[in-house]
Amino acid sequence: RASLSRTPTPAQSMNFAQSAAKENATKAAEAVAPVRAVELDGGAALKIIKHCTDAAPGLATGALLGLDIGGALDVTACFPFPKASTGGDGEFAYDADGAFAAEDGAQYQLDMMRCLREINVDSNTVGWYQSTYLGTFYNEELIETFLSYAESIKRCVCVAYDPTYAEQGVCALRALKLSEAFMEVYGEKGEFSIKKIHERGLKWSDIVVEVPITIRNSALASAVMGELARGKAAELNTTDYDRLSLSTAPFVEENMKLLGECMEDFANEQQKVAYFQRNMQRYQSQHAHWLQKRRQENARRRANGEDELPEEDDNYKAPTPPSRLENFLITNQVAEHVQDLDAFTTKTMAKLELVTAISGSK
Repeated sequence: RASLSRTPTPAQSMNFAQSAAKENATKAAEAVAPVRAVELDGGAALKIIKHCTDAAPGLATGALLGLDIGGALDVTACFPFPKASTGGDGEFAYDADGAFAAEDGAQYQLDMMRCLREINVDSNTVGWYQSTYLGTFYNEELIETFLSYAESIKRCVCVAYDPTYAEQGVCALRALKLSEAFMEVYGEKGEFSIKKIHERGLKWSDIVVEVPITIRNSALASAVMGELARGKAAELNTTDYDRLSLSTAPFVEENMKLLGECMEDFANEQQKVAYFQRNMQRYQSQHAHWLQKRRQENARRRANGEDELPEEDDNYKAPTPPSRLENFLITNQVAEHVQDLDAFTTKTMAKLELVTAISGSK
């Protein structure tokens, strides 16, 4: 009786190799694919909201933990960073209600992640969260933090929460990331020159992009909330009445104040560019005059059979152009304030029309 051979045929081996290569290529592509969505666990969202609200009007930050799955980041847990304080000796220390007071921030994070790992909580860092005030998060510190995370994490996000917007009855959680185009331009050498911007066709809106964020709950949590809401009629509470408030002065005034400060910063950046252009014109004029004299000197030396002098002089260096990053960030911040004012005043006008119609019908 002929025995069954278990050796794969060349065709089968080729198909297996092709499948393995395709699977490895798919995994590699997924590893570097940009983040398309963020799924935030309901418990983690409540922790972020509570930490940022309790720290207001100060700023609060913390770590995001979860899983990197395909094109989405699944944020399942988080923990706050301790507040930074200055000790009596003037050194920078971390203190979180007496816990880990003698340790620095990095060691604190490692200890927290080790403790979470011991209780089977996801301990993979996928980014960080921070509080903000009226959307003022477009700054170089945000860019530097993203680049710092990118050294060890290929894909990360920043979840920003604004307690001031939450008081207006809107969802104040936003997921942010750096665009791939900006990372290619700025990530390698930290340069953001006009030449690179034109080569890549980069726009001011292509620096920080918003990622769709979804808050999800486990099946058990959804069942518990459904059980608590069963048999209870919908009742109006204080929050529902607060949404009908027609007082817009504090919110609009503060946004206009921040918008004015942004315009002042923008004008300062424009002055830097104008100063650079004047220096460049002065340099070009002086260099052209020097180059003409050097060429005349070389012509005379050639006629006398002498060696020519180089037509480059280290003393004439072109002025360094200012970085356009700050200008782009200010433009993003101006657009943020304008969009917020437009959305808020639109809702306010709808409330005024509603109140006018109700008062007119009486």
